[in-house]
Amino acid sequence: MNLTENFTLSEMTKSETALRHDMDNSPPQEITSSLQALAVHVLQPVRDHFARGVKVNSGYRSPDVNAKVGGSRTSDHCRGMAADIEIPGVPNHELAEWVKANLPYTQLILEFYTRGVPDSGWVHVSYDPANLKKQDLTAVKEGGKTVYLPGLHA
Repeated sequence: MNLTENFTLSEMTKSETALRHDMDNSPPQEITSSLQALAVHVLQPVRDHFARGVKVNSGYRSPDVNAKVGGSRTSDHCRGMAADIEIPGVPNHELAEWVKANLPYTQLILEFYTRGVPDSGWVHVSYDPANLKKQDLTAVKEGGKTVYLPGLHA
């Protein structure tokens, strides 16, 4: 099923963890609608602007899959409202800055980006049409723990 011209339901629900552990990662219809909204309002505009394929590292996660990967119990991935993305050849900081300047979103996180290593980390973006607060964060490791800093830091 196509969610937009360039994004399919199967790529938004693909999970290596689910495959390895024989877990069902099929979303109910209301979550499919949320995935489509995310694709229409965020992912497709990113694809159109950069004119390159967008790699979805993680989209929808069923609650069981989310628990298996150690995700937050309140993760927008479980609601079909978040994706972790990157575009090979485009620095993730540049991708995050473009999303921040041009698109509606709920949360934008530059995850584990290393200055001078353009393809390091990834960009997490969530889209909840009822809460487009445009929160920007940068995830870094400090003392072995993930810490979220306000703003985007390259």
